Amino acid sequence: MKRALFILFLIILTFQGMAQDYPNFDKKEFINGGDTLRYRIQYPLDYNPSKKYPLVLLLHGSGERGSDNTAQLKWGGSLFADSVNRAKFPALVVFPQCPANNGWSRLTVSREDSLRFHFLSDTVPARPMEMVMQLLDSLVAAGTVNTKKIYVGGLSMGGMGTFEILWRKPHFFAAAFPICGAGDPAKINLYARKFPIWIFHGDKDPAVPVANSRLMARELKSAKARVTYTEYPGVGHDSWKNVFAEPQLLPWLFSMKR
Repeated sequence: MKRALFILFLIILTFQGMAQDYPNFDKKEFINGGDTLRYRIQYPLDYNPSKKYPLVLLLHGSGERGSDNTAQLKWGGSLFADSVNRAKFPALVVFPQCPANNGWSRLTVSREDSLRFHFLSDTVPARPMEMVMQLLDSLVAAGTVNTKKIYVGGLSMGGMGTFEILWRKPHFFAAAFPICGAGDPAKINLYARKFPIWIFHGDKDPAVPVANSRLMARELKSAKARVTYTEYPGVGHDSWKNVFAEPQLLPWLFSMKR
């Protein structure tokens, strides 16, 4: 009996691992300057290359870095792979993967200042961020992207990358949803005015304290952005689970147009 239960347990684990790969997301590589950015892309149902579609960019957190071109789909993959959502919101959905030992942003952390993140915004972007921006430009150049409906979101390290790519590519995105992230308030004026952004955070987050999102929400509001701020009481660093269960997230996102 114990052996049978153990085998069943292994089968379940294997099935869960396979389920997280989401085969509808094609495996791709973007190569530039000798560097490679691995990414997954899901095309709309009944994809027609002569049409133009919205594009969603999702930036993962530090735990999904690597080179397997799979881990980045762990959080958010199921939301966009859902057949109902694909039918209701046809779009190109892109999940790039940041290499190990790198990040979307260049930053330092001040632990004496309640884990405030200080962004090195006056330097060149981190190479993974630079590659993501080049990938976006190449997808737009291919002619299948509705440039009025390009969206970006991300969690943790990806939430920080979301705030950064907004000022590095101002007037490019139609809306954004950073989750449990942080950003550079000094760069807000480059993109904030009338920009729709929905910020999420858990108030018990020990890894990226909620003060970081509160600061960005406050500064964005002062800069006349169209800010929605959702804070989950009692939720820790995994607030993305709550976000990807938000019934209004996708209707809100796809209703936005630049």
